[in-house]
Amino acid sequence: MSSEPPPGSGEQPPPEDDPFRKRPPSDQGPGSPYDTPYGGAQPPPYGGDPYGGYPADPLAGMPPLADSGKRTLARIIDMILVGIVVALLTWALGLSYYTVDDDRLQVGRNIARAFVTAVLYVAYDTVLTSRSGQTLGKKWLGMRVANLENGATPSVQASLSRALVLWVPFAFCCACVWTAISGGWSFFDKPYKQGLHDKAAKTVVVSTG
Repeated sequence: MSSEPPPGSGEQPPPEDDPFRKRPPSDQGPGSPYDTPYGGAQPPPYGGDPYGGYPADPLAGMPPLADSGKRTLARIIDMILVGIVVALLTWALGLSYYTVDDDRLQVGRNIARAFVTAVLYVAYDTVLTSRSGQTLGKKWLGMRVANLENGATPSVQASLSRALVLWVPFAFCCACVWTAISGGWSFFDKPYKQGLHDKAAKTVVVSTG
């Protein structure tokens, strides 16, 4: 039976040459990022119990989940990097923060500034995550985003969904409060340490180091 998705399903299978795609333990060659996914311990059988005694573990054959504290630090790094670009661009466009007498003009500037902020943060996260699973913050701290289902680098669609959930509320209404809620969810989520944006995109964040 073919493992290809049915025509028109909209889902594209991960490329076979994706170095991070989850594989059975027997297929993990030297240098694989999944060489020691459980710190040297034997991983559970790929695909779960062959006798159907328990369901397949999506994390089987994948590296350990990333530490939530490191994820928070990586997010702060990304916020600072993109925030600098946002500040420069909004200043160049005349959208920087200041008070004017015309309330309608100020509201219009606030909306335009929020729109620019959302576009830049979403584009940054979507492009880098769909290319390698790593924003700069994640790359520097040794972690990456992976599909929960197969460990592959998220598609553009999944990366976009993840970024929209994380950054649109941040830009338009809730700023750091929403980022803290969405990202902070990973500190309490069991068993996959997913933020709310991970749940929307069906992703996890794993260690690469």
